[in-house]
Amino acid sequence: MAKFLLISNGHGEDLSGSLLGIELTRKGHQVEAFPLVGKGNAYRSAQLRVLGLQKEFSTGGLGYTSFLGRLTELIQGQLFYLLGSIFRLFILSKRYDLLIVIGDVVPIVATWLTNQKVVVYLVAYSSHYEGRLRLPWPVKDCLKSKRFLQIFSRDQLTADDLQIQLNRSVLFLGNPFMDSAFSSKKKLPEKVFRLGLLPGSRRPELDNNLLMILSVMEYFPKETLLNKDISFDMALVSSLNNTDLINLVNKKGWELIEDSLNMQPIILKKGFCTLNIYRDSFSDILQSSDVLLCMAGTAAEQAVGLGKPVIQLPGKGPQFTSLFAEAQRRLLGQSVLCAEKNNIANQNIFLDTANLILDIQELLNKDSEFKETCLNEALLRLGEQGGTKRIVEFIDEFLLATK
Repeated sequence: MAKFLLISNGHGEDLSGSLLGIELTRKGHQVEAFPLVGKGNAYRSAQLRVLGLQKEFSTGGLGYTSFLGRLTELIQGQLFYLLGSIFRLFILSKRYDLLIVIGDVVPIVATWLTNQKVVVYLVAYSSHYEGRLRLPWPVKDCLKSKRFLQIFSRDQLTADDLQIQLNRSVLFLGNPFMDSAFSSKKKLPEKVFRLGLLPGSRRPELDNNLLMILSVMEYFPKETLLNKDISFDMALVSSLNNTDLINLVNKKGWELIEDSLNMQPIILKKGFCTLNIYRDSFSDILQSSDVLLCMAGTAAEQAVGLGKPVIQLPGKGPQFTSLFAEAQRRLLGQSVLCAEKNNIANQNIFLDTANLILDIQELLNKDSEFKETCLNEALLRLGEQGGTKRIVEFIDEFLLATK
């Protein structure tokens, strides 16, 4: 059996890497992980050994952040941390039969420098952004190297595009991060309409995002808020504990129903508004919701991959900003909508977002073509379930056979 090292650079990338690691381990291989940023919690949850310096930054990863986010990264010493991580990777890489990259330019260049055999899952790049993928320097030269044994893309359009650009095989076999979205533990109680609320996972951005979502809630009409067949459900990570949650929402006049404190869900109320908060139930909310109000990256992709409409609410960042949201719409297509209008001064984004959600609710009830569009976008942008197994089987059967 072979020895693999998974190298990733962000929370979403860690999730995909952990799923690949689990499947490789099932086949009897030895697998370890090297997250270039963060503590590698997804790998730890998968019971994979985590190497590297393991420091968390407020931006959550090396990638698409605001100018403030990039400035914050520099202040927090991310550049020097990154150089230290690459040097450590260079030393450790010789222990492994194959390096598996999940990410973008940083881990690609880092693994190219090791002079070891590499497989790349290009989860961060897509030709859907502009029609033709413009790889940053020096990624194209790295990917053309014979040491890069295979490239896996995140969609078929990108695979077709890169095969021409690189003059080599590029395969689309699905997206591992989608497999976790399909594996729901349980369905939430049946409702005529459920709005899933996804505020993200990184603090302190999460705190601000949650307050913005509460502001949207307050603009729904009374008849919607009191309708027992409509449910508002939020997926919340454990890093925002109940004490912090209570202190946060009390500032905006929301109260936590004490009887629900040790139950699932926790219930928040303000006036006619009732919000259910679920922990450790992300996939359940994804699958049970009709529409998702989203302020996150990977979560929105998973929702689109399930054929669900996604409403964006751009925040203050450092990650989920207006710029990030606009790029996300190009990546994910017609299933993703946003009420933000750049040419309107003093726009009430909370009111407009609430109205957009109600419009989509009505559209789902009356227009079967819209539902069909969402399902088509799911296959076009994210592919079918089972990407993890297909990628691992390819590595196991083809690449190791040519070792």
